[in-house]
Amino acid sequence: MTNPLTGFICACLLVVAGNLPGRAQEKSPNPQPAIQAAPPVVQMAIQTTAPADSTAPQQTAAPAEATAPPVQAPAEDAQPPQQTNPPQQAPPAGQTPPPNEDQPTQHGILPVPPPPPPKIPDVRRPGESGFWVGIQGWFPKQQPIFNRANQSTFVGSSLITMQGTPKYAEVLEVGAAVGLHNTLRFTATNFNASGDFTTPVALVAWAEPYTAGTYISTNYKTQSLKLSYEYLTWPYPVGSKNFRLKTLWQVQYTSITSTFDSPLDYYDTNGNLILDTSGNPANFSASRTVHIFSPMLGLGGYYYPSRHFRLEVNGSGFGWPHRYDIFDTDVSLNIRVIPHFELRLGGRAFGFKTSTNSDYYLHGIFANAFVGLRWYSNSE
Repeated sequence: MTNPLTGFICACLLVVAGNLPGRAQEKSPNPQPAIQAAPPVVQMAIQTTAPADSTAPQQTAAPAEATAPPVQAPAEDAQPPQQTNPPQQAPPAGQTPPPNEDQPTQHGILPVPPPPPPKIPDVRRPGESGFWVGIQGWFPKQQPIFNRANQSTFVGSSLITMQGTPKYAEVLEVGAAVGLHNTLRFTATNFNASGDFTTPVALVAWAEPYTAGTYISTNYKTQSLKLSYEYLTWPYPVGSKNFRLKTLWQVQYTSITSTFDSPLDYYDTNGNLILDTSGNPANFSASRTVHIFSPMLGLGGYYYPSRHFRLEVNGSGFGWPHRYDIFDTDVSLNIRVIPHFELRLGGRAFGFKTSTNSDYYLHGIFANAFVGLRWYSNSE
Protein backbone atom coordinates (compact mmCIF):
# COMPACT_ATOMS: atom_id res chain seq x y z
CA MET A 1 0.00 0.00 0.00
CA THR A 2 2.84 2.25 0.76
CA ASN A 3 4.78 1.57 -2.37
CA PRO A 4 2.06 2.38 -4.91
CA LEU A 5 1.08 5.62 -3.15
CA THR A 6 4.70 6.67 -2.89
CA GLY A 7 5.22 5.94 -6.59
CA PHE A 8 2.17 8.06 -7.62
CA ILE A 9 3.44 11.06 -5.58
CA CYS A 10 6.88 10.76 -7.16
CA ALA A 11 5.40 10.69 -10.62
CA CYS A 12 3.40 13.90 -9.98
CA LEU A 13 6.48 15.63 -8.65
CA LEU A 14 8.44 14.59 -11.74
CA VAL A 15 5.79 16.09 -14.02
CA VAL A 16 5.75 19.39 -12.11
CA ALA A 17 9.54 19.52 -12.08
CA GLY A 18 9.64 18.99 -15.84
CA ASN A 19 7.21 21.85 -16.60
CA LEU A 20 8.87 24.49 -14.44
CA PRO A 21 11.99 25.02 -16.68
CA GLY A 22 9.82 25.32 -19.83
CA ARG A 23 7.68 28.13 -18.35
CA ALA A 24 10.79 30.00 -17.26
CA GLN A 25 12.18 29.66 -20.80
CA GLU A 26 9.05 31.16 -22.38
CA LYS A 27 9.32 34.29 -20.27
CA SER A 28 13.01 34.83 -21.01
CA PRO A 29 13.52 37.39 -23.95
CA ASN A 30 16.62 35.48 -25.13
CA PRO A 31 16.08 31.82 -24.25
CA GLN A 32 19.20 29.67 -23.99
CA PRO A 33 19.15 25.85 -24.06
CA ALA A 34 20.02 24.43 -20.68
CA ILE A 35 19.96 21.01 -19.14
CA GLN A 36 18.74 21.03 -15.63
CA ALA A 37 18.90 18.16 -13.22
CA ALA A 38 15.99 17.07 -11.20
CA PRO A 39 15.57 19.00 -8.02
CA PRO A 40 17.05 17.45 -4.92
CA VAL A 41 13.57 17.00 -3.44
CA VAL A 42 12.66 14.66 -6.25
CA GLN A 43 15.92 12.66 -5.82
CA MET A 44 15.32 12.28 -2.12
CA ALA A 45 11.80 11.06 -2.80
CA ILE A 46 13.07 8.49 -5.21
CA GLN A 47 15.63 7.24 -2.79
CA THR A 48 13.05 6.87 0.00
CA THR A 49 10.67 4.94 -2.21
CA ALA A 50 13.28 2.37 -3.18
CA PRO A 51 12.48 -1.19 -1.96
CA ALA A 52 14.19 -2.54 1.12
CA ASP A 53 15.58 -5.67 -0.40
CA SER A 54 18.63 -5.44 -2.54
CA THR A 55 17.29 -7.74 -5.15
CA ALA A 56 14.65 -5.28 -6.51
CA PRO A 57 15.80 -3.14 -9.40
CA GLN A 58 16.85 0.31 -8.39
CA GLN A 59 14.90 3.16 -10.09
CA THR A 60 16.81 6.19 -11.16
CA ALA A 61 15.59 9.67 -12.09
CA ALA A 62 14.96 10.34 -15.73
CA PRO A 63 17.49 12.54 -17.32
CA ALA A 64 16.67 16.18 -17.55
CA GLU A 65 16.97 16.16 -21.35
CA ALA A 66 13.95 13.92 -21.67
CA THR A 67 11.65 16.13 -19.65
CA ALA A 68 12.92 19.53 -20.89
CA PRO A 69 10.69 21.08 -23.57
CA PRO A 70 12.15 21.95 -26.99
CA VAL A 71 13.97 25.21 -27.36
CA GLN A 72 11.82 27.92 -28.95
CA ALA A 73 13.44 30.32 -31.42
CA PRO A 74 12.78 34.07 -31.03
CA ALA A 75 10.01 35.49 -33.27
CA GLU A 76 11.56 37.45 -36.16
CA ASP A 77 8.39 39.35 -37.03
CA ALA A 78 7.93 40.76 -33.58
CA GLN A 79 7.16 44.48 -33.80
CA PRO A 80 9.71 46.81 -32.19
CA PRO A 81 8.48 49.00 -29.37
CA GLN A 82 6.81 52.20 -30.55
CA GLN A 83 8.65 55.43 -30.04
CA THR A 84 6.83 58.22 -28.25
CA ASN A 85 6.94 61.84 -29.43
CA PRO A 86 9.45 63.98 -27.58
CA PRO A 87 7.91 66.65 -25.39
CA GLN A 88 7.39 70.02 -27.02
CA GLN A 89 9.46 72.87 -25.81
CA ALA A 90 7.88 76.21 -24.98
CA PRO A 91 8.68 79.02 -27.47
CA PRO A 92 10.78 81.99 -26.37
CA ALA A 93 9.02 84.95 -24.82
CA GLY A 94 7.46 87.38 -27.33
CA GLN A 95 7.06 84.78 -30.11
CA THR A 96 3.86 83.09 -31.25
CA PRO A 97 4.08 79.29 -30.92
CA PRO A 98 3.85 77.42 -34.22
CA PRO A 99 0.59 75.62 -34.91
CA ASN A 100 0.46 71.98 -33.87
CA GLU A 101 0.17 69.81 -36.96
CA ASP A 102 -1.49 67.00 -35.02
CA GLN A 103 -4.35 69.24 -33.89
CA PRO A 104 -7.05 70.37 -36.40
CA THR A 105 -7.08 74.05 -37.30
CA GLN A 106 -9.95 75.97 -35.78
CA HIS A 107 -11.87 78.06 -38.35
CA GLY A 108 -14.28 80.77 -37.38
CA ILE A 109 -17.68 81.05 -38.99
CA LEU A 110 -17.16 83.78 -41.64
CA PRO A 111 -19.62 84.73 -44.42
CA VAL A 112 -18.43 83.68 -47.84
CA PRO A 113 -18.49 86.72 -50.22
CA PRO A 114 -20.58 86.34 -53.37
CA PRO A 115 -18.75 85.96 -56.67
CA PRO A 116 -17.98 89.25 -58.45
CA PRO A 117 -20.46 90.29 -61.15
CA PRO A 118 -19.44 89.67 -64.75
CA LYS A 119 -17.42 92.50 -66.27
CA ILE A 120 -19.40 94.52 -68.80
CA PRO A 121 -17.38 95.52 -71.87
CA ASP A 122 -16.97 99.27 -72.20
CA VAL A 123 -17.31 100.38 -75.81
CA ARG A 124 -15.75 103.75 -76.69
CA ARG A 125 -17.21 105.65 -79.60
CA PRO A 126 -15.61 108.40 -81.73
CA GLY A 127 -14.73 111.35 -79.53
CA GLU A 128 -14.78 109.32 -76.28
CA SER A 129 -11.05 108.62 -76.39
CA GLY A 130 -8.08 110.54 -77.72
CA PHE A 131 -8.69 113.96 -79.30
CA TRP A 132 -10.02 115.43 -82.53
CA VAL A 133 -9.91 118.53 -84.71
CA GLY A 134 -12.69 119.67 -87.01
CA ILE A 135 -13.68 122.46 -89.39
CA GLN A 136 -17.13 123.55 -90.57
CA GLY A 137 -18.67 125.74 -93.19
CA TRP A 138 -21.94 127.20 -91.91
CA PHE A 139 -24.27 129.24 -94.17
CA PRO A 140 -26.48 131.58 -92.11
CA LYS A 141 -28.70 133.88 -94.22
CA GLN A 142 -30.57 135.89 -91.59
CA GLN A 143 -30.07 139.60 -90.83
CA PRO A 144 -29.80 141.00 -87.28
CA ILE A 145 -31.70 144.05 -86.07
CA PHE A 146 -30.37 147.25 -84.49
CA ASN A 147 -32.65 149.46 -82.36
CA ARG A 148 -32.67 151.91 -79.50
CA ALA A 149 -33.11 150.56 -75.96
CA ASN A 150 -34.68 151.69 -72.69
CA GLN A 151 -31.89 154.09 -71.75
CA SER A 152 -31.97 156.16 -74.96
CA THR A 153 -32.48 159.92 -74.53
CA PHE A 154 -33.79 160.89 -77.99
CA VAL A 155 -37.18 160.58 -79.64
CA GLY A 156 -36.18 159.60 -83.20
CA SER A 157 -36.16 156.12 -84.72
CA SER A 158 -33.23 153.73 -84.62
CA LEU A 159 -34.73 150.57 -86.10
CA ILE A 160 -32.27 149.34 -88.71
CA THR A 161 -32.03 145.94 -90.37
CA MET A 162 -28.42 145.13 -90.95
CA GLN A 163 -27.89 144.56 -94.65
CA GLY A 164 -26.16 141.70 -96.40
CA THR A 165 -25.77 138.04 -95.54
CA PRO A 166 -22.59 136.17 -94.76
CA LYS A 167 -21.09 134.04 -97.53
CA TYR A 168 -20.39 131.44 -94.87
CA ALA A 169 -19.43 131.23 -91.24
CA GLU A 170 -16.05 129.78 -90.32
CA VAL A 171 -16.15 127.24 -87.49
CA LEU A 172 -13.17 125.58 -85.83
CA GLU A 173 -13.52 122.96 -83.10
CA VAL A 174 -11.04 121.03 -80.98
CA GLY A 175 -12.05 118.30 -78.54
CA ALA A 176 -10.55 115.71 -76.23
CA ALA A 177 -11.76 112.90 -73.99
CA VAL A 178 -11.46 113.79 -70.30
CA GLY A 179 -12.76 110.71 -68.57
CA LEU A 180 -15.13 107.83 -69.01
CA HIS A 181 -17.25 108.95 -72.01
CA ASN A 182 -16.86 112.63 -71.02
CA THR A 183 -15.44 115.20 -73.44
CA LEU A 184 -14.12 118.74 -73.44
CA ARG A 185 -14.75 120.79 -76.59
CA PHE A 186 -13.68 124.23 -77.74
CA THR A 187 -15.58 125.90 -80.60
CA ALA A 188 -14.80 129.18 -82.38
CA THR A 189 -17.24 130.80 -84.82
CA ASN A 190 -16.70 133.87 -87.01
CA PHE A 191 -18.91 135.49 -89.65
CA ASN A 192 -19.65 138.98 -91.01
CA ALA A 193 -21.76 140.73 -93.65
CA SER A 194 -22.24 144.22 -95.13
CA GLY A 195 -24.79 145.99 -97.31
CA ASP A 196 -26.36 149.37 -98.24
CA PHE A 197 -29.83 150.91 -98.20
CA THR A 198 -31.51 154.30 -98.42
CA THR A 199 -33.44 155.20 -95.31
CA PRO A 200 -36.95 156.54 -95.83
CA VAL A 201 -37.00 158.22 -92.40
CA ALA A 202 -34.51 159.98 -90.20
CA LEU A 203 -32.46 157.57 -88.12
CA VAL A 204 -30.01 157.69 -85.22
CA ALA A 205 -27.41 154.92 -84.90
CA TRP A 206 -24.80 154.96 -82.16
CA ALA A 207 -25.56 158.66 -81.57
CA GLU A 208 -24.94 159.50 -85.25
CA PRO A 209 -27.99 161.15 -86.96
CA TYR A 210 -28.96 160.39 -90.58
CA THR A 211 -31.60 162.37 -92.39
CA ALA A 212 -34.32 160.82 -94.46
CA GLY A 213 -33.18 159.77 -97.92
CA THR A 214 -29.59 159.19 -96.80
CA TYR A 215 -27.68 156.36 -98.41
CA ILE A 216 -26.50 154.25 -95.45
CA SER A 217 -24.08 151.34 -95.44
CA THR A 218 -24.14 148.76 -92.66
CA ASN A 219 -21.56 146.24 -91.55
CA TYR A 220 -21.52 143.75 -88.69
CA LYS A 221 -19.11 141.10 -87.47
CA THR A 222 -19.87 138.33 -84.96
CA GLN A 223 -17.32 136.24 -83.09
CA SER A 224 -18.11 133.49 -80.62
CA LEU A 225 -15.80 131.39 -78.41
CA LYS A 226 -17.33 128.52 -76.45
CA LEU A 227 -15.82 126.00 -74.01
CA SER A 228 -18.07 123.01 -73.33
CA TYR A 229 -17.72 120.17 -70.82
CA GLU A 230 -19.97 117.30 -71.93
CA TYR A 231 -20.71 115.01 -68.99
CA LEU A 232 -22.22 111.55 -69.46
CA THR A 233 -25.53 111.44 -67.56
CA TRP A 234 -27.33 108.35 -68.86
CA PRO A 235 -26.94 105.41 -69.17
CA TYR A 236 -24.30 104.34 -66.67
CA PRO A 237 -22.50 102.07 -67.07
CA VAL A 238 -22.69 102.47 -70.81
CA GLY A 239 -21.40 99.02 -71.72
CA SER A 240 -22.30 98.36 -75.32
CA LYS A 241 -25.42 100.57 -75.44
CA ASN A 242 -25.84 102.79 -78.50
CA PHE A 243 -27.33 105.90 -76.85
CA ARG A 244 -25.77 108.54 -74.62
CA LEU A 245 -27.36 111.50 -72.89
CA LYS A 246 -24.94 114.19 -71.75
CA THR A 247 -25.35 117.39 -69.78
CA LEU A 248 -23.54 120.37 -71.27
CA TRP A 249 -21.74 122.76 -68.94
CA GLN A 250 -20.49 125.67 -71.01
CA VAL A 251 -19.15 129.17 -70.93
CA GLN A 252 -19.37 131.39 -74.01
CA TYR A 253 -17.99 134.71 -75.07
CA THR A 254 -19.68 136.58 -77.93
CA SER A 255 -18.80 139.92 -79.45
CA ILE A 256 -20.89 141.81 -82.03
CA THR A 257 -19.43 144.79 -83.84
CA SER A 258 -21.82 146.98 -85.86
CA THR A 259 -20.82 149.91 -88.08
CA PHE A 260 -22.96 152.53 -89.90
CA ASP A 261 -21.81 155.07 -92.45
CA SER A 262 -23.09 157.40 -95.20
CA PRO A 263 -20.33 157.19 -97.85
CA LEU A 264 -21.99 159.66 -100.26
CA ASP A 265 -21.96 162.54 -97.76
CA TYR A 266 -18.17 163.02 -97.69
CA TYR A 267 -18.18 165.13 -100.87
CA ASP A 268 -20.30 167.99 -102.04
CA THR A 269 -21.96 168.27 -105.45
CA ASN A 270 -18.72 169.60 -106.90
CA GLY A 271 -16.72 166.62 -105.59
CA ASN A 272 -14.97 168.54 -102.85
CA LEU A 273 -14.24 166.94 -99.47
CA ILE A 274 -16.55 168.24 -96.78
CA LEU A 275 -14.86 169.58 -93.63
CA ASP A 276 -16.27 169.88 -90.14
CA THR A 277 -16.21 173.05 -87.99
CA SER A 278 -12.66 172.25 -86.85
CA GLY A 279 -11.37 172.02 -90.41
CA ASN A 280 -11.01 168.27 -90.35
CA PRO A 281 -12.66 165.90 -92.86
CA ALA A 282 -16.21 165.20 -91.80
CA ASN A 283 -16.91 161.77 -90.29
CA PHE A 284 -20.35 160.18 -90.67
CA SER A 285 -19.38 156.76 -89.41
CA ALA A 286 -20.60 155.26 -86.13
CA SER A 287 -19.33 151.98 -84.70
CA ARG A 288 -19.43 150.08 -81.42
CA THR A 289 -18.76 146.56 -80.10
CA VAL A 290 -21.06 144.82 -77.63
CA HIS A 291 -19.84 141.86 -75.52
CA ILE A 292 -21.72 138.98 -73.96
CA PHE A 293 -19.93 136.72 -71.50
CA SER A 294 -22.25 134.08 -70.12
CA PRO A 295 -22.52 130.55 -68.74
CA MET A 296 -24.65 128.14 -70.72
CA LEU A 297 -26.49 124.96 -69.76
CA GLY A 298 -27.83 122.29 -72.07
CA LEU A 299 -28.29 118.69 -73.12
CA GLY A 300 -26.71 116.55 -75.79
CA GLY A 301 -27.98 113.32 -77.30
CA TYR A 302 -25.78 110.85 -79.24
CA TYR A 303 -27.02 107.74 -81.02
CA TYR A 304 -24.75 105.17 -82.70
CA PRO A 305 -26.83 102.84 -84.91
CA SER A 306 -23.65 101.38 -86.40
CA ARG A 307 -19.90 101.61 -86.15
CA HIS A 308 -19.58 104.16 -88.98
CA PHE A 309 -22.72 106.23 -88.41
CA ARG A 310 -23.69 108.64 -85.63
CA LEU A 311 -26.60 111.00 -84.90
CA GLU A 312 -25.86 114.00 -82.67
CA VAL A 313 -28.12 116.70 -81.19
CA ASN A 314 -26.91 119.51 -78.88
CA GLY A 315 -28.72 122.45 -77.40
CA SER A 316 -27.71 125.02 -74.77
CA GLY A 317 -28.52 128.54 -73.72
CA PHE A 318 -28.80 131.08 -70.95
CA GLY A 319 -30.48 134.40 -70.35
CA TRP A 320 -31.02 137.19 -67.87
CA PRO A 321 -34.16 139.33 -68.14
CA HIS A 322 -33.43 142.73 -69.69
CA ARG A 323 -29.72 141.90 -69.73
CA TYR A 324 -29.01 139.41 -72.47
CA ASP A 325 -30.15 136.15 -74.08
CA ILE A 326 -28.02 133.64 -75.94
CA PHE A 327 -28.48 130.11 -77.29
CA ASP A 328 -26.70 127.66 -79.57
CA THR A 329 -27.99 124.38 -80.97
CA ASP A 330 -27.09 121.92 -83.72
CA VAL A 331 -28.11 118.57 -85.18
CA SER A 332 -25.90 116.47 -87.44
CA LEU A 333 -25.47 113.19 -89.29
CA ASN A 334 -21.90 111.95 -89.00
CA ILE A 335 -20.45 109.34 -91.33
CA ARG A 336 -17.06 107.65 -90.96
CA VAL A 337 -15.84 107.68 -94.56
CA ILE A 338 -12.27 106.49 -94.01
CA PRO A 339 -10.27 105.68 -90.85
CA HIS A 340 -9.67 108.78 -88.66
CA PHE A 341 -11.96 111.00 -90.79
CA GLU A 342 -15.64 111.79 -90.36
CA LEU A 343 -17.97 113.72 -92.66
CA ARG A 344 -20.58 115.87 -90.90
CA LEU A 345 -23.85 117.11 -92.44
CA GLY A 346 -26.40 119.02 -90.42
CA GLY A 347 -27.89 122.30 -89.31
CA ARG A 348 -27.13 124.89 -86.68
CA ALA A 349 -29.04 127.72 -85.00
CA PHE A 350 -27.38 130.52 -83.07
CA GLY A 351 -29.02 133.55 -81.49
CA PHE A 352 -28.29 136.49 -79.20
CA LYS A 353 -29.84 139.63 -77.79
CA THR A 354 -27.81 142.25 -76.00
CA SER A 355 -28.98 144.21 -72.97
CA THR A 356 -32.08 146.38 -73.38
CA ASN A 357 -31.11 148.39 -70.27
CA SER A 358 -28.80 150.55 -72.39
CA ASP A 359 -29.18 153.12 -75.16
CA TYR A 360 -29.01 150.57 -78.05
CA TYR A 361 -29.22 146.83 -78.47
CA LEU A 362 -28.73 144.18 -81.16
CA HIS A 363 -30.85 141.07 -81.73
CA GLY A 364 -30.14 138.29 -84.19
CA ILE A 365 -31.11 134.69 -84.90
CA PHE A 366 -29.10 132.70 -87.44
CA ALA A 367 -30.02 129.24 -88.67
CA ASN A 368 -28.98 127.18 -91.67
CA ALA A 369 -27.17 124.08 -92.86
CA PHE A 370 -23.51 123.29 -92.36
CA VAL A 371 -20.98 120.79 -93.65
CA GLY A 372 -17.89 119.75 -91.75
CA LEU A 373 -14.97 117.36 -91.51
CA ARG A 374 -13.41 115.89 -88.37
CA TRP A 375 -10.10 114.11 -87.83
CA TYR A 376 -9.86 111.70 -84.87
CA SER A 377 -6.64 110.58 -83.25
CA ASN A 378 -7.98 107.03 -82.90
CA SER A 379 -9.44 104.96 -85.71
CA GLU A 380 -12.47 103.69 -83.72
